[in-house]
Amino acid sequence: MRFGFYFLFLALISSVWGLHLEIAAIAKNEPVCVRDFAAEGQLVVVELDSDGSDGDGQELSVSIQDPNGNVYRTVKDFIGDLRIPFTALGAGSFDVCFTNRLINGKSGNNMKRIVEMDIEIGSQARDWNKLNADEKLKPVELKLRQIEELLDEVDDRMFYMKSREARLRDTNESTNERVTRFSFLIIVLITALAAWQLSYLKAFFKAKHII
Repeated sequence: MRFGFYFLFLALISSVWGLHLEIAAIAKNEPVCVRDFAAEGQLVVVELDSDGSDGDGQELSVSIQDPNGNVYRTVKDFIGDLRIPFTALGAGSFDVCFTNRLINGKSGNNMKRIVEMDIEIGSQARDWNKLNADEKLKPVELKLRQIEELLDEVDDRMFYMKSREARLRDTNESTNERVTRFSFLIIVLITALAAWQLSYLKAFFKAKHII
């Protein structure tokens, strides 16, 4: 059962996925972003292929950054193939953002750039052919190295998920404790206010000789 779970997880994290994007050319820099996730220290390779040509009145740019403000790479006015490797500085998400700006007063009717994007993360981003050439590994040894790295990634992912679950649980327990204290304080205040009102009304009626 454990091995079945591992290989299911391997299939999920080792997949290389691609996107077909059509980015309209506009006068304002409004980004179109794609978000993915990587573990701390994990290698990520973003491969892009854009159509277009010089002088077509469009300026396609790409920027890769994470929510913490780390900018991994920014490339302005690119056409054709572009390969961007980087190492994630922390566990979490990163955004690949595109802007396609109109230039030279061109009309923006139906003007766009088509971008094919592939994102490879972890062991899939490594150059296994180069590793095989450097270390002269046998096919079985190379496959075992790939499986070993995939298993390490599974362990890292499981550890990250457990630590995140622990943080969420601590936050939930802390929130529940604060809500309980606040509710108790409200009950005490309401009780004190009711007692004060009864005391005030009693004194008022006595002063009016009603009771």
